[in-house]
This record gives sequence, structure tokens and C-alpha cells, in this order.
Amino acid sequence: MASAGSSNTFDPKSVLKLDPWLEPNVPAIGHRYDMFKQWKDNLLQHEGGYDKFSRGYEKFGLNVNEKGEITYREWAPNAVEAVLIGDFNDWNRTKHPMKKDAYGVWEIIIPPASPGVAAIPHDSKIKISMVIPGGERIERLPAWVKRVTQDLTVSPVYDARFWNPPASEVYKFKNARPPKPASTKIYEAHVGISTSEGRVGTYKEFTQNVLPRIKKLGYNTIQLMAIMEHAYYASFGYQVTSFFAASSRYGTPEELKELVDTAHGMGLTVLLDIVHSHACKNVLDGLNLFDGTDHLYFHEGGKGRHELWDSRLFNYGSHEVLRFLLSNLRFYMEEYQFDGFRFDGVTSMMYVHHGIGTGFSGGYHEYFGDQVDLEGVVYLMLANDLIHELYPQSITIAEDVSGMPLLCVSAEQGGVGFDYRLSMAVPDMWIKLLKHKSDDEWDLGNICFTLTNRRHGEKSIAYAESHDQALVGDKTIAFWLMDKEMYTNMSDLTPLTPIIERGLSLHKMIRLLTHSLGGEGYLNFEGNEFGHPEWLDFPRAGNNNSFHYARRQWNVVDDNLLRYRYLNNFDEAMNNLETKYQWLAAPQAYVSLKHDVDKVVVFERAGVLFVFNFHPTQSFSDYRVGVEEAGEYQVILSSDEKRFGGFDRVDLSVKHFTTPMEWNGRKNWLQVYVPTRSCLVLAKN
Repeated sequence: MASAGSSNTFDPKSVLKLDPWLEPNVPAIGHRYDMFKQWKDNLLQHEGGYDKFSRGYEKFGLNVNEKGEITYREWAPNAVEAVLIGDFNDWNRTKHPMKKDAYGVWEIIIPPASPGVAAIPHDSKIKISMVIPGGERIERLPAWVKRVTQDLTVSPVYDARFWNPPASEVYKFKNARPPKPASTKIYEAHVGISTSEGRVGTYKEFTQNVLPRIKKLGYNTIQLMAIMEHAYYASFGYQVTSFFAASSRYGTPEELKELVDTAHGMGLTVLLDIVHSHACKNVLDGLNLFDGTDHLYFHEGGKGRHELWDSRLFNYGSHEVLRFLLSNLRFYMEEYQFDGFRFDGVTSMMYVHHGIGTGFSGGYHEYFGDQVDLEGVVYLMLANDLIHELYPQSITIAEDVSGMPLLCVSAEQGGVGFDYRLSMAVPDMWIKLLKHKSDDEWDLGNICFTLTNRRHGEKSIAYAESHDQALVGDKTIAFWLMDKEMYTNMSDLTPLTPIIERGLSLHKMIRLLTHSLGGEGYLNFEGNEFGHPEWLDFPRAGNNNSFHYARRQWNVVDDNLLRYRYLNNFDEAMNNLETKYQWLAAPQAYVSLKHDVDKVVVFERAGVLFVFNFHPTQSFSDYRVGVEEAGEYQVILSSDEKRFGGFDRVDLSVKHFTTPMEWNGRKNWLQVYVPTRSCLVLAKN
């Protein structure tokens, strides 16, 4: 993607080339761009541009130089006194007073204990103690702190720690970042649940046990959730308290660096699920009421609160808030070597109603009217522009349910600048079908429409289900399909029941159809590739703080007697086949057949022919399908293969020759045998 640095002007023609229907909104798009450009120019003039501005973490928080001098800076304009306290000075509230500058930034420089040795011991506890107007003393964790820990036996409130390991213990990166994948296949994962045991998993275990699985399955990108520190484990990482601290639940910052570096060594791109849409409302260990006011990092009053999430909302129009958030992105790219971000809650950021109680009809007035939060949109434009200017190979993904036009187009083309958007309508469609329709009621035209209904020129990530569908209160696709029989009939030693047979068949078909037709990228949530037998529920008061459902049962997929391995095998074959033929990077598929009586879908993409038979009872022999390119074709993947839990009804050695006669709008046809509830992939020999 071109960065906005390459061009200084917004060209309305480029918008109309992408979408002529946007013509009435060109002034609004131009206005949005002007606001973005003003910020960008302002940062260049006063802060030295993106590069210097986004290094806020080198100026704020606690930083040590080679002499062992510690500089601590904190923005807290409302405070009238500030002191650094901690284990190092026996929590004395007078020993280390700080000085305030004209911008409300407090500072203290602590001389070394001896040459090159910092006066605050590594990993010791610290706080900032402030007096606010009226004389009240408040104590907070430094906003830019890089390490916080929680001891639940004492209190759920976090302690801030001074992270300054000796040089010998600092992790040194060995591997370069892999090149940006042409076809992004994402494995969405949560380190804490990545163990079979009833506890919180670690960075080390994920590196050793899960990375090899991801690589073998053919994914090329990992999306890590719940990394930014959050006080409440059951919030799934979405109630962030300390933005610069990687969660200590799973281990140390150095162990997270090792995880990312090891993934890079395997050729895997690593994305961070970043939460800039809101912040936890905790006061003692969060950003809320940091300097005693409710409007430091956030909007004051109702504008600064999210009703549904019970959290605080950032003021994206504030210079210092932009410094904090843009530096936060840069920090994870530099310090941990992440390759990009999946931005959470983008809909909430872009609209004043935050998407609450709003259904989006797709009418363009919804995207450019007074419901739009321009400051939020401009922040996202700046964030994307900065990331792509400084790291051209990086990837950004938007979690947006609204369908905002130009979301995945660069700023100078009037866009917001993301690389991809998540196709959030796709999993909703599958769940609704499984919940409300019998198999013979499936409308294949509507299924294909939902999978292909995306904005031209903007890339999207398709998925059959993500973490949202795995959470308690919903059910995974495997669970919707097989329900309680997963507990009794998933062993090869038990008879294959009609429910399990249907479940295995449709699980594979739904995944391949979504993968091949739904987008320019694909996403899977960990465990769903093998039909994980249970939902996800974190330890909380309502379940007696049990870890029973907050783990992934790798044991079931590793057991050679259980049928879960068939789904895992299919996922691996599907991904690795895509790596060979690159259909995700190819233009949109041409769907030549959507037959509602036969329940057959046929399409071609990247020169590969896909045939799906969703009919619950009917198999078709010599079924005629259209294909554009003449030649000799062979089945390269059949969901009915034994290794995928099928019946081996399709002979993979058979050669299929085309007949030069138009069929379903294609220049040639060939004939295939498609068993009931199965899918085939054919390629030219």
C-alpha cells in the first residue's frame, strides 16, 4: 500500500474510480483528508514527524541511559505535586520529588547508584504519588510502564515494576521479519488458553508447543489476543489497564520477544490484537482519573464512557493522547517486533453512537453524516499511515461491522488506510443457517452472495467463526453441528452416527467454501480447525473460577482414535493447497453455478475449479460443470478422502477432460462425480 508520504494531495478522481456512487460524499471525504493532513503537517512541523513523535516511550515513563541514570516523565497537568515512590526509597513520599513543566509534564532524573548501575533495582515495585488541587493525595501506576504484575492472593490490583534486566538477560532477536504474505492465512490465538491443563498457559509453552502446530497447519500469520495487560482475565484482553505492558500472566517481556522471534524464524508473520477503541475504567491500576480529572486521556462526561462495555473512551483530538496511542503502536513494532495489528472495535471508534443500537443498512448517508466521529476516523488514518510509512511490509486489519467505504484504501485516495477488513457478516450467516434452517432450506444463492458481497478494491478476511463464536453463550460450528454427540461418538471405535457424519462433512465444506470464495485472507480461531469439543469460558465468579473451559484440549486432536484429527488433517490440506495455488491472492472467483435444487455450487479461482455438493442425500455421477480453461483436470483435494474421515468414494487418479462447448457461461465443460455432502478441488495437469 502506498503511504500518504508519497503524495501530498487528495485526488477525488481516485475515489470515484473505485466507487462512482460516492460522488455526493466527496466533500466529506475531502474534509476528512484535510483534517488528517493538518495533523500530519502539524506533527512534522512541531514534533519532527511520525518517526520522532511515535517514540514517546523513549521520553515518557521510565528510561535508563548507559550511565545508569533513570529519567521518569509523566503527563499529569492537574497535579500540584508529584513524587516517585517505590521499594527503592521505602515508599517515602518526600525523597524523590518531581518538577512540572509548562505542558503539565512531571520529570525526575535519578542519578546512578554507581557508574552504570541504576538506583532502582530491576523488577522492583514503583508508583507515582500526586497531590491534586484541594490537597487530596492520589497514587497511580505510571501510564507508560512496561511491566505490571498481579498477585491475586493479595489483591486484583496490579503493581507497577521497573523492568530493566541486566544486558545478559535481555532477549536478542535472531531472525528477520518474514516478507509480507501474498495470501494472509491467520491463526487467531490466546496464549493463556493454549494449554490442555486447567491453568494459564505461558509464552514459553506457546513457543514450544503451539507454534509448530500453526506452521504444520499451513497458516502463515498469527494474531495474538489479550497481550496488552488487563486486570480481569475473563475480559479476553479487551479491558486494558496498562497499554505498554505485555501481560505478565503468561511470563516476562523477554519470553514474549522469544515467541515472536521464533515465529519469524518459522516464516510466520505475527500480528497484535490492539485495543485502542477504549480503556478499562480502573483507577488504581488503569488510566482513569489519572491526574484526578476524568478528561486527561479520555473525553469528559458521557462522551468519554461506553455504556455497553462499561469503559472509558479516548479523546482522539488531543495531541498528548495521539502521542500515547501512536507511540503504543510503534513500541510493539520496535520492542517486540510485531508485524502489524488487528484493530479491535473500529466501529465504536468511527461513530459517535459507537454502533450501539444501530443497524447499518449500507446507505452511504450512514458513513459520512453527523453520526461519524471524525476524530476517531482521523486517528485511524494517522495510525495506518504511520505504520505503513515506517514499516512498509506491515499488515493492519479492521474489526468493523458497519461496512465503512474506503476503510481499506490509503489516505491519499480518501481512505482510512487498513490493509484488510474482517468479513463479520460471514460467521453470522453460518451460525444463523445452522440455528434456524434445515439442510434442504439452505439458499445457496444467498450464501454465495454473502461470501462475495465485498467492496471492490478493498481486501477482506473471511472466516467461518472467530473467538466471538467460541465464547460461552454462543456455540462453535462443530458444536452447532454435533452437539452432545461430540462427547459420545467421536471415537473411531464407535459407529459413525448420522449426526457425526453430517457434522464432519459440513464442517469441512463450510471451511473450504469460506476459504476459497469469501475473501483475500482467511482466519481461524485456535482449536476450531479440529472442531474443539467445548466452548470457551474464563474463570469467573459464575463458574467457581474454573479453568475447565479456559483451555484448548490438544489431547483430543492428538489421539489417533478420535475423529477430531480428520478435521485437523483437512484444515492442513486446505491451507497448504492454497499456499501452492494462491487463490486468496487471486481476483474474485467466478461462480458459474448455484443450483438450489441440486444444492451444488461451482466456481473457479486462480485457475482452480471448486465443486460443492450440499445435498443431504443425493450424490451425482457425471455431473456437468463449466470451466473456462480447456485441458486435462484432476481432483487435487476431496473432502471425502479417508484421511479426512470420508468414505474414499472419489477416485483421485481419474483424469477429467474438457469438452469445448459453452456451459454455465464458461467456454468448456467437464464431468465429475460428487458424493453427497462433499466438495472437490480440481486443477489442470
